[in-house]
Amino acid sequence: MNKVRNKKEITSILATDCGSTTTKAILIEKKDGVFRLVVRGEAPTTVEAPVEDVTQGVLNAVSEVQELAGRQILTDDGKGIIKPKKDGKGVDLYVSTSSAGGGLQMMVSGVVKTMSAESATRAALGAGAIVMDVLATNDGRLPHQRIERIRHLRPDMILISGGEDGGNSSHVIAMAETIAAASPKARLGVGYELPVLYAGNNAITKKIEETLSDKVALDVTENLRPRMDTENLMPARQKIQHLFLEHVMSHAPGYPHLMELTDEDIMPTPGAVGDIMQLIAKEKNISVVGADIGGATTDVFSVFKGIYNKSVSANYGMSYSISNVFAEAGLENVMRWVPFEMAENDLRNRIKNKMIRPTTIPALLEELMIEQACAREALRLSFDQHKSLAVGLKGVQQERSIGDVFSQTTTGESLVDLMELDMLIGSGGVLSHAPRRQQTAMMLIDAFLPEGVTQLTVDSIFMMPQLGVLSKVHSEAALSVFDRDCLIYIGTCIAPKGVAKKKYQPVLDYVLHKDNGERSSGTIESGCLTVIPLGVGEKANLMVKPKWGFDMGNGDGKEFESEVHGGVVGLIFDTRGRPLVIPENNAERIDLIKTWYKTMNLYPGL
Repeated sequence: MNKVRNKKEITSILATDCGSTTTKAILIEKKDGVFRLVVRGEAPTTVEAPVEDVTQGVLNAVSEVQELAGRQILTDDGKGIIKPKKDGKGVDLYVSTSSAGGGLQMMVSGVVKTMSAESATRAALGAGAIVMDVLATNDGRLPHQRIERIRHLRPDMILISGGEDGGNSSHVIAMAETIAAASPKARLGVGYELPVLYAGNNAITKKIEETLSDKVALDVTENLRPRMDTENLMPARQKIQHLFLEHVMSHAPGYPHLMELTDEDIMPTPGAVGDIMQLIAKEKNISVVGADIGGATTDVFSVFKGIYNKSVSANYGMSYSISNVFAEAGLENVMRWVPFEMAENDLRNRIKNKMIRPTTIPALLEELMIEQACAREALRLSFDQHKSLAVGLKGVQQERSIGDVFSQTTTGESLVDLMELDMLIGSGGVLSHAPRRQQTAMMLIDAFLPEGVTQLTVDSIFMMPQLGVLSKVHSEAALSVFDRDCLIYIGTCIAPKGVAKKKYQPVLDYVLHKDNGERSSGTIESGCLTVIPLGVGEKANLMVKPKWGFDMGNGDGKEFESEVHGGVVGLIFDTRGRPLVIPENNAERIDLIKTWYKTMNLYPGL
C-alpha cells in the first residue's frame, strides 16, 4: 500500500491509534512552515460486540476532532475521510496504529534458548509483538508439552529460527515437526491458516516447507543468525509487520474497511512507538530509554549505540496486573517508598481493590502515594527484564541490523548503560497524568536510577504511536510535533555513581552558568536531593567536580562538563548514591523519605 502524496503538498495530517479500550485521534496542521498539533479526540474502541467494527470507533474519534477543529473531515455519509484537503475540508494524509484485540501476540522458537531463541525474541519484540512463550530444544519440556502449549495459547503468529546457514538442521526440523503436529489455529478469523515465519538455516528451507506448508500459512525470510557471530533482525521484523497486516489485521472485525481508509500500512502500536524512539535517537544523536506503563503491561524501549531493543513485561501494570507487581516486588520493596506506617492487610486490600476496579483513580492522598510506590516497582522490574534482554551476542562480534557497523562486546553484557543515557521518556497514565510533574520526575528517578546527566521527559497525551507511523511517511512532521507538542520537559537529573561512606559527606562541587549570564555554585552532600530552578527551554553550562569515589562519567573524582536543559521542575541533583540504599529501620526510612519528598515538593502538607 502506498497512496501517499508528495510530501511538499501535505499540510494537514490525521492520525489515529486504536487501543484495546480507547481510540485516539490527532489532527496535525502546517502553520507558518511548522507542523503543530491542533486538536485531539477520542472514543471507545469498537472491536467487540455489539458493534464489532473497529472503524466505527475511529470515525467516532475523528468526528470529535472535526467538531473541535470546526471543519469537515468526514464524508457526508460519515463513513469515510475526505482526501486531499480542499476548500477547507478534509486532510491530506491519514495514518493509523492499532493494538485493539490484544495487539500482535506471538510465539517464537529456536534451537538454544539463549542464542537463536533469544534472537527470535528480540526480532518479535522489535516488530511490536507480545511474546507469549519461547520454545527451544533445551527449554526442559517434552514434545507433547510443547504441542499442548501451542494449542492452548493460540498465538497470532509463530516465528521459527535456529541453525546458522548450512549448519544445524535436525533440531530445527524437529521444532517445525512439533508445530506441524500441534496443527495450530489462529486466534482471529475462523478457518484461516495461522501465519508462520521461518527465519533459520537457509539450507533446509525446502524441508521446512514440506513439513509445514499443508498445516499453516508459511513464509520465509533471511536467517536471524546466518553465522554464530552475526545477528540480522531487520528483515524478520519487517516481514512480521507485513504478515500482521495481511493475515491478522485483515481478519479482525472492521479492519478491511480501516485499511482502505489509511494512506500507509497500519502498524502495531508498540512497533510504532519503537520507530519514533529510533528516529529521535538518530536525529538528535542521543541514547534513549522509554517506558510505557499501562494497566496490564509495561513496555520498555531503548536505543544505545544505534541499537534498538524493546521488551514487554506482560504481568506488570497498574490495574489488571497490579497484584502481580506486589507479589513480584514484595511488601518491603513497595513500602520503602511510602512515607507512613501501614498494616500489611490494609495495603493488600487496597491493591486488590485496584485490581478488581481497574478504572478507579486515587481518591485520597495516601492512596496516590501507594499507587505511585507500586508504579516505581512496576517500572523497576520491567527495566530489569529489559536489561537482561538487551544484551550483546555471547562473546562475539555483532551486526544488529542492516548497515550497522561491527562492534565487539563481551559475553552477554547488557547494552543498557545508564551513564551513557541522554534522555528518559515516561508514558502511561500514572506518569502522564500525575497531579504534579515532580511526582513523575521522582517515579522515573527512583525506578531507573539514572547516572551522570539525564534529561527527564514525559509524553503528555500518549501520541507517540501516531507519530511513529507518521515518521515512516513524513519524518519532518513527526519530529516537529514530537518536540513541540508531545514531550513535556520535566528537567535534568544529575547523579554521580558511587556510595558515600558516611552521612552528609561532600559529594560534588558544581558551577552553573545560565544563558542569561546568571552564575551559581555550591557543594552538595550525600543522601540529598537538591533542586535548582531552570525553566522549560532554558539551557545552562554545568561544571561538576565530584569527590574521590564518585564518578560523573569521566572517572573517579574527575571533572565533568555538560550542557543541561531545564524543565517544569528544573535541575535535580541526586546524591543519594548509586546504587540507592534505603535504611532498614522503619522510623529512619520514613524520616528520610519525607525529607526527599519535601525537597521535591511532591505532596501537599507532607
